[in-house]
Amino acid sequence: MNRDARPSRADLAAAADKLLEDVIAPGLDVLLCGINPGLWSAATGHHFARPGNRFWPALHRSGFTPRQLRPDEQGLLIGYGLGITNLAARATARADELTRDELTAGGVILRAKVERFAPAWLAVLGVTAFRTAFGTQRVQVGPQEQEFGGARLWILPNPSGLNAHFTLDRLAEEFAALRQATDHPRIRGATADAADPDSPDSAEDTQLRR
Repeated sequence: MNRDARPSRADLAAAADKLLEDVIAPGLDVLLCGINPGLWSAATGHHFARPGNRFWPALHRSGFTPRQLRPDEQGLLIGYGLGITNLAARATARADELTRDELTAGGVILRAKVERFAPAWLAVLGVTAFRTAFGTQRVQVGPQEQEFGGARLWILPNPSGLNAHFTLDRLAEEFAALRQATDHPRIRGATADAADPDSPDSAEDTQLRR
């Protein structure tokens, strides 16, 4: 699909249940884990691709990247010591279409993936999904005491434009706290060009969707 093309309704319908490849490599500083791909992401082949999702702006504003990357530039993240995966593999229109069993099974796969690729940090983008996948209520946004598959664990808010609990500024603050905790040269080098404070925020709602 052309970089500037918007998926048609037929494209989005055909994307249901598709899988999206990870952006991953051994020894990353941070492996960012979404809940599951949305239809827009599955249709384009790019993570967090739906307009209104605040992932890429928050990543930039927090200092993880020197400029705001487009979703089709996701491969550049490896050079910043970052990667992207998902808790559940299949694409859906809404995250609440996933079953508890799917999230639980995804958690097992995620742990094996973290053990294999050995990132320093795992950052899960969605506290409710993490609680469901691992059957625990004892997690909040921020750093966690327990490790996960040998990696240090951090929970970030869901960056969906439909997450009404977090504005873009608040999301960027949470992402920035993680970046400061990692303190890795590749990430520190990405902060030379500060985030653009004038970048517009996105509309929000109460339902979570990527």
